[in-house]
Amino acid sequence: MAFRFTIGKKIGTGFGVLLFFIVIVFYITYTTLNESTNKNDEITNVNNPTVASLEELKLLTVRSKMLIFNWAYIQSQSDHPDKQKLTRLIDRDYPFLIGKIKKLAVHWGKEDQKRIEVVFEQLFELFELHKDVILLLPDFDSYEDPTSVFPAKFYMENDGEIFKKTSDILFELNDLIANQKFQTGEVTEKMQASFSDLKWLTRWLGIALVIFGVLVAFYTTRSIIRPVHKLKMVLLKLSKGVFPKQTLKEKNDEIGEMTGALNRVISGLERTNNFAVAVGAGQFDTEYEPLSNEDSLGKTLMEMRDDLAEHERLLEQKVKERTAELVEKQKEVEEQNEKISELYEEVTDSIKYAKGLQEAILPPDEFVKKSMPDCFVLYKPKDIVSGDFYWIEEKNDKVYFAAVDCTGHGVPGAFMSIVGYNALNEALRTNDNPGGILDSLNRGISKTLHNNAMGSTTKDGMDLALCSYDKKTKTLEYAGAYNPLYLIRDGEVEQIKADKFAVGSYYEDKESRYTNHVLQLQDKDYVYIFSDGYADQFGGPKGKKFMYKRFRDYLLTLNGKNMSGQKQFLDDTLEQWKGPLEQIDDILVIGIHID
Repeated sequence: MAFRFTIGKKIGTGFGVLLFFIVIVFYITYTTLNESTNKNDEITNVNNPTVASLEELKLLTVRSKMLIFNWAYIQSQSDHPDKQKLTRLIDRDYPFLIGKIKKLAVHWGKEDQKRIEVVFEQLFELFELHKDVILLLPDFDSYEDPTSVFPAKFYMENDGEIFKKTSDILFELNDLIANQKFQTGEVTEKMQASFSDLKWLTRWLGIALVIFGVLVAFYTTRSIIRPVHKLKMVLLKLSKGVFPKQTLKEKNDEIGEMTGALNRVISGLERTNNFAVAVGAGQFDTEYEPLSNEDSLGKTLMEMRDDLAEHERLLEQKVKERTAELVEKQKEVEEQNEKISELYEEVTDSIKYAKGLQEAILPPDEFVKKSMPDCFVLYKPKDIVSGDFYWIEEKNDKVYFAAVDCTGHGVPGAFMSIVGYNALNEALRTNDNPGGILDSLNRGISKTLHNNAMGSTTKDGMDLALCSYDKKTKTLEYAGAYNPLYLIRDGEVEQIKADKFAVGSYYEDKESRYTNHVLQLQDKDYVYIFSDGYADQFGGPKGKKFMYKRFRDYLLTLNGKNMSGQKQFLDDTLEQWKGPLEQIDDILVIGIHID
């Protein structure tokens, strides 16, 4: 079997060599960084602490020389600070520092270890000489004894033992310090040199990797991607129903095998296309040669040809029969459409007439402005007619106004609004405060709705907020059935809660009464009553309800705006919130400014 340089072998060879170079770069980088880390640890943990400790030992030696000189030449008490410093230096500082240096010396060369041991021995001898001086001059009176002063000063002269011993120790320490600094410099230079080598090697290996990667990419593009691209273009043309004009060249790899298979598929599709065109033209005697004995598509096409021939014969017969039936049914449909159009026009005219009746119960704009000069009414019915309505009347120098939400909307709500309007006017004749008016209204609505059905459980009724306002005393009375009242004063919202039972819901409960709230208003106060349509409207980015909290927050932002501006703002806000969604309920908001 001839060797085939398949796609897998091509990709494996190219990326195998590339991976080999990457491994080499990684190994060299890791080795260099590891060596540099060890050298850096040696500098940090051994060389620098060694130099610092030797410098400190040198400084202590110089200080001890100065302090023992003062001891010998300056007459002082035994508790003099300099004498105490010398004692601490000999008893504590020297031993601690020597122990520290011994731990570091473990990492030194043998020659330096021997030299530091000699220094330690010399220091021990120096301490013994210091102690001799201390014993000769232990207290203040001892300085008066020539036999003590003379030997002590003799130790301190230029040719004295302490002077010589100190000089020898300092010489050795200076030499050790210089040697340690030299070793530190060597280690640093080696570390920098290794980094320079790594930088050079990484640069050139990086260039080599880039060049090799470009070659691999070029080779891959030429030997793999280009044939695949040709296959893709042929397949895209086939997806659009366009057959290629030339067959593709087959190579000795997997792509070549796919190319051969695609050429055979194209040839078969061309024959299938020609056969389908002929059958579609009604040439049911056209022959078709399957691709093989296992060509299920070819067999299906031939069966389809025979079925279509039979189906066409039957279809022609049915078309003639159905044509006659359709002509008859079309006449019936046209007659029904005419009847539906007439009924629709009658219903629409009736609803429009009902709208006129409902608008007749709403107070005229002139009466609203006369009764409440600084106010607005935002009234947006969901349909042509509405279940919400607003009501304004005057009695005994008071203005009575209400926002009423009847059960339902559209035509049913409109009928309820007319019932509620008449019942409100009747209740106002016999009552003065909103609580009493609602009690009377409830009895009237309940009788009207339940009069013809014993034990009726109908839920028809109305929610409303009813107020009376005395302009002279600025006293406002309020009673509500489910619908609260909002009072905005000094930038804060106060909610006057309504009773939780609708008008028309408790006729048999004689003890239930609506609460009559009395509010003393002030200049610059704002009062709002409303139905639930505004807060219940769906919209926003997530299609949720507007909600009462957001409604209150928006009312707070209106503080200081004129009432027409407030109405426009609330209307624009609602439309923006609703967006493309449908209005779900009638909307009514009444706002009053106290001035």
